[in-house]
Amino acid sequence: MKINEIIREKRKELSLTQEQIADFLGVSTPAVNKWEKGATYPDITLLPALARVLKTDLNTLMSFRGDLTAIEIGNFVDELDKTVQEQGYDSAFQKAISKIQEYPTCDELIYSAILYLEGALTLYNVSPAEQYQERYETFYKRLAASEIPEIRDTAASMLISYARNRGDFARAEELINSLPFSAIDKEEQLAILYQRQGRYQDAEKIWEHRVIKGVTEIQTALINRLEIALQEKRENDADFFADLYEAVNRQFCFPEWMCYNAHLQLALVKKDKKGSLSILQKMLPSMKKEWDTKKSPLYRRADGSDSTWLSARLAKTLAGELADNEEYAFLREGSEFGEFMAQLGSEDASSMIS
Repeated sequence: MKINEIIREKRKELSLTQEQIADFLGVSTPAVNKWEKGATYPDITLLPALARVLKTDLNTLMSFRGDLTAIEIGNFVDELDKTVQEQGYDSAFQKAISKIQEYPTCDELIYSAILYLEGALTLYNVSPAEQYQERYETFYKRLAASEIPEIRDTAASMLISYARNRGDFARAEELINSLPFSAIDKEEQLAILYQRQGRYQDAEKIWEHRVIKGVTEIQTALINRLEIALQEKRENDADFFADLYEAVNRQFCFPEWMCYNAHLQLALVKKDKKGSLSILQKMLPSMKKEWDTKKSPLYRRADGSDSTWLSARLAKTLAGELADNEEYAFLREGSEFGEFMAQLGSEDASSMIS
């Protein structure tokens, strides 16, 4: 709560009137009224006496807290997502900045809020994104000095990505070379320790995470190999990488829509209209299907609900880009694209291009 709300609440708890507070402190009743409305603030010299009158301490009176808890940060990120959906991205951005200014040294808050907003830029197809990313980069620079390893490493990774994307390759290489090296894999050591202790569920949870992380890294490597092959006009190699990408996703029981990802990218680059529409006909509906992780022994302890929500949102964004982006205009030539979208046959499908 703000100081004006605390003054009003504490006064009412003690059944005091504004006139009584004014008499205790030697100020006018209108002055107290203005404090409670938030129009003005008490003089700093009055704060100790005001705290004593209200039977509280200065930290409470001034709304001083250390950092937010993990639960509070998680709830705030949920608020940001709700704000994006109901009021728009910029409103969520302003809300995040306001909260960060309130807790400027809370690295966990900054990290969680900015990472969410960074992802939402793509998820909600926000344009132009550059005005926001410029501000985010300043936060990543601050977080790169965090005492929390996970936050520090992620911030460094984002700074490298920013430098690389704007073509500042010298800066990106400098940042990469400055990364600390550790030969000890903490996660792996914990998993082995838990196994030795008979804490099999704890160990299995870590190994499960490693499988997901490992497959994700393979996906990234194969997509990049595919892009290089296309740039070098090695179409056979590009086809090979797309086939392997699909095989990896199927073998490791990832959501069905991911299996089509590389082949769709390949078809779009080749401007293969028939192939692109054929893949989309399978891919878009599958993005709305739940990823039931419990069906595979690989992911018994994973929760696929977040992935399901994310893929449904990505389906909407993807369909919107295909319908509006000039890069994909070749898909919209003729009647096939409209017929394809109509064939999806659901209200969700029609809303994806609205």
